[in-house]
Amino acid sequence: MNVILVFLAAIGAIIIWWLSGQRLTSKPWLETGSVQLPDHHGTERPPVPAVKIGLFVFLGVVGALFSLAVSAYFMRAASADWWAMPVPRLLWVNTAALALSSAALQWAKREAGQGRMENLRPALAAAFVLAVSFLVGQVQAWRELVAAGYVLVDNPANSFFYMLTGLHGLHILGGLAVLAHTTVRAFSTDVAPERLRLSVDLSAIYSHFMLAVWLLLFALFAGWANDFVDLCRTLLN
Repeated sequence: MNVILVFLAAIGAIIIWWLSGQRLTSKPWLETGSVQLPDHHGTERPPVPAVKIGLFVFLGVVGALFSLAVSAYFMRAASADWWAMPVPRLLWVNTAALALSSAALQWAKREAGQGRMENLRPALAAAFVLAVSFLVGQVQAWRELVAAGYVLVDNPANSFFYMLTGLHGLHILGGLAVLAHTTVRAFSTDVAPERLRLSVDLSAIYSHFMLAVWLLLFALFAGWANDFVDLCRTLLN
């Protein structure tokens, strides 16, 4: 339960911080025409796209889903039939690939904002290839574990590992579908960088979030999260 509360509090704080910088508190019925209200720096700020708000709501739901799964992991790990499984070395390589993919999307976001299409294309391509490499590496890690005898139904630790990594992989796969569409558009000869800014921005936000979720899961599988929870319990007691 403590894990759920801490995770949801962190997600809520991030959402409140982001919304505080948007125009969600404005009164559109008091505005006329297409006049935009200036922000505290004196510059006009465009309205927040509805799709961006929808993405943050979706990420909040995904965050709650993973927080519940992680909480169940901690509760089940206290059982006597729990045997921790080894962490494949390949997961370190996969983590690096996902982090580099997220960094490449941040680079693409900057290039799209500055209208540099010649740099935007390789940035998007690199992010896509690295994300695909992450998924391929995850499947290979599964194969290595199965070959070593760590099958799905052998013990609860194995089941949670395959369930959590599989759930995370499905979300990465969904993000790849959007990223692939954006990358194909970027390589079209008749598209302007301004038309790609929102798609690149959304892909970057999604990628950063899924990287944060994976780092949490990786710490869980490596045992670092257990040490952190034990430290928090010691401090609270």
